[in-house]
Amino acid sequence: MVGIVIASHGDFASGIFQSGQMILGAQENVKACTLMPSDGPDAIRKQMEDAIASFDDPTQVLFLCDLWGGTPFNQASALIAGHEDTWAIVTGLNLPMLIEAYGARFTSESAQEIASQILGASRDGVKVKPETLDVAPKATAAAAPVAQGAIPEGTVLGDGKIKYVHVRLDTRLLHGQVATAWTKAVNPDRIICVSDGVAHDELRKTMITEAAPPGVKANVVPIKKMCEVQKDPRFGATKAMLLFENPQDLLAAVEGGLEIDKVNIGSIAHSLGKVVLTKAVAMGKEDVEAFDKLLARGIKFDVRKVPADSPENFDNMMKKAKAELGM
Repeated sequence: MVGIVIASHGDFASGIFQSGQMILGAQENVKACTLMPSDGPDAIRKQMEDAIASFDDPTQVLFLCDLWGGTPFNQASALIAGHEDTWAIVTGLNLPMLIEAYGARFTSESAQEIASQILGASRDGVKVKPETLDVAPKATAAAAPVAQGAIPEGTVLGDGKIKYVHVRLDTRLLHGQVATAWTKAVNPDRIICVSDGVAHDELRKTMITEAAPPGVKANVVPIKKMCEVQKDPRFGATKAMLLFENPQDLLAAVEGGLEIDKVNIGSIAHSLGKVVLTKAVAMGKEDVEAFDKLLARGIKFDVRKVPADSPENFDNMMKKAKAELGM
């Protein structure tokens, strides 16, 4: 029987798992995996690995995830590498999808066949009352053809200067909060992850480019390349959201010529030698030193996970970090 991993932010996966049981009874080879606010990506990945190991047939696995580009999806995408011929991921998790998947397992032993089969049920499950609110989208005119190939060097687009609509520091780089909340808030046409390490990691690069929300391109570039883009007039019509993994990479980019004045801090993961400052932010001595240098350059910091959150006091966080680290 095909194993099913239900994965979500928060308790949604556990709740919909329970709802499925209420309708169709207990199900074998199904596990709910949840990413809680204090968890890092590795936590839900471990849950997924344990779930797969418990299945009767780990060669056939279907992931049902809540959000394309979110951490549960990203971790499932990492796990599916090497199993693309037999495993499958479907996002937009809803109850009709789950019920259809349960039923499909009686007639199919292929995760990919079930993935194709449940798409219709999950879409048909989205309805509105009164029905008059369901207005079919109007046909749009065909898009003008886009010229293929690289833009010749020296070409000036727009005013010749790239626009940074948002700069974010986040250990997880591109994930659900970025792909949905921040993208809608700042409306970029390109998301650029700036990292030497990720730029040379083909798996992580692929995960990031595939996690881009509809209508937005995602790229991963080394720090030096980003500094070159800063000066390239061919990017003058680009509205970019920049993502950095850590303050050291951010500092290196600024010292290399990146022109920014404000950075949103989403998360800095805890690791050995760091002190926990909030549920999402931990700092070590190297982090504090990098932030001090960035502050000296006049850069301001806005600490919040999503646009709707109230900003936390960055100055107090720095004072606390220095006190606890003995700096």
